[in-house]
Amino acid sequence: MSLKPINVIFYRHISITIALGAMVMLLLFSACSGRKKELGAAITERDSLPVMDTRGVTTLVSDSGITRYRIKTEEWLVFDRKNPPYWAFEKGVYLEKFDSLFRVEASIKADTAYFYNKEELWKLMGNVDIKNLKGERFNTELLYWDQRKQKVYSDRFIRIEQPDRIITGRGFESNQQMTVYTIHQPEGIFYVDEEAATVDSLKTDTVN
Repeated sequence: MSLKPINVIFYRHISITIALGAMVMLLLFSACSGRKKELGAAITERDSLPVMDTRGVTTLVSDSGITRYRIKTEEWLVFDRKNPPYWAFEKGVYLEKFDSLFRVEASIKADTAYFYNKEELWKLMGNVDIKNLKGERFNTELLYWDQRKQKVYSDRFIRIEQPDRIITGRGFESNQQMTVYTIHQPEGIFYVDEEAATVDSLKTDTVN
């Protein structure tokens, strides 16, 4: 008869011990998970910040020890922990590409640009304006420049102004000197006749 109370007390002691242990484990788990969340947030915040923020930049960029490009921009941000990492020029950019004799082969202006340095790929957006050595001018809203493949391309509307005509179309591919190119869907060719324009101007002046 005297053993029953002892057993009851013993079992109650075990139950209380287990309950206390469970509470301690829950508290420890909550604290650890809280630390993980804080650490995760800190990492995410660092990943979203640029490692470099430079304003009012004019710089020369070399390739294999030879100066190949000049970059002018109001803001240059470098995100090294993004996937993929990239440079951002969100306040506009002006690029010049040089040949081996340091002559400008082509110049490019755009409202916004991103350079994915691992892929060696430029993405140029908004009022993209390009000029080449032949005096031709190219206008589009989106253009990609793949330096690794040495080609320029777009799937958007493009306008090419040549000395004697204007060509429009959709879809475009060129070498990076912008001298040999193809329009995938030509939409129109408009010839510039300077003599006819001069005669029309004289007639208008005479009538007035």
